[in-house]
Amino acid sequence: MEKEPAGDTGLPASLEMAWGLRERPGKGPRPTLTLARIVDAAVALAAAEGMDAVSMGRVAKELGVSTMSLYRYVTAKEELYILMSDAGVGTPPPPSVGKGAGWRELLSDWAYAQRAVLMANTWILRIPITAAPVSPNQLAWMERGLAALAGTGLEESEKLSTIILVGGLVRNEATMAADMMEAIVKSGVSPDQVVGQYVRTLRLLTGPDTHPAVTRLLESSAFTGSDEPDFQFRFGLGRVLDGLAELISERSRSTP
Repeated sequence: MEKEPAGDTGLPASLEMAWGLRERPGKGPRPTLTLARIVDAAVALAAAEGMDAVSMGRVAKELGVSTMSLYRYVTAKEELYILMSDAGVGTPPPPSVGKGAGWRELLSDWAYAQRAVLMANTWILRIPITAAPVSPNQLAWMERGLAALAGTGLEESEKLSTIILVGGLVRNEATMAADMMEAIVKSGVSPDQVVGQYVRTLRLLTGPDTHPAVTRLLESSAFTGSDEPDFQFRFGLGRVLDGLAELISERSRSTP
């Protein structure tokens, strides 16, 4: 017997099924097609061929069913994208930092965990963000991010703004890294060769009279000095957390 949703969630039936508020659409014998099978097939297609390959018709073909049969579970492609993204990010892993870690360690760990997931599933980055997170795994990540800020003295709205800021940094850096890697793969040369050619091009196009700041950059070791693959992300995250630490410290001083 189909389970009815507890109250009006405002969610489409597929997301209510993802939350366990609905068992399956329609009545009668249990069908062989399930929402989980549809999402799994779409994720496998995106991982193998990219998001451009994902369509309701192509997913149906991979499952050996008619396209119309998918619409009993997912009413639109955008709905499928939400479910795919939720499956791709998965349940957040437990914190890797020790027990009793402070907010900075916990939030940094949260950010690095998100980055690892996105870099392992770069197709997620090609899904446009069209709404606030409402799917199970996405909200689990949100919960963990907010929980990292417990006891900081920040207002709840500030905690939300913080995880949006840090999450945006994660997504932006992961997108740039994925785009650059895709371009490097298409070029057929190594990353070092790409950087070397870029530096040579800049030196031909610029000079101390026209671009003194760029010239100083080229004379430094900025392009070749760090062997850390995540240096830029670590630097950016650190500066965001430094600013947040100053705000939290200010709040603690002003609190009676």
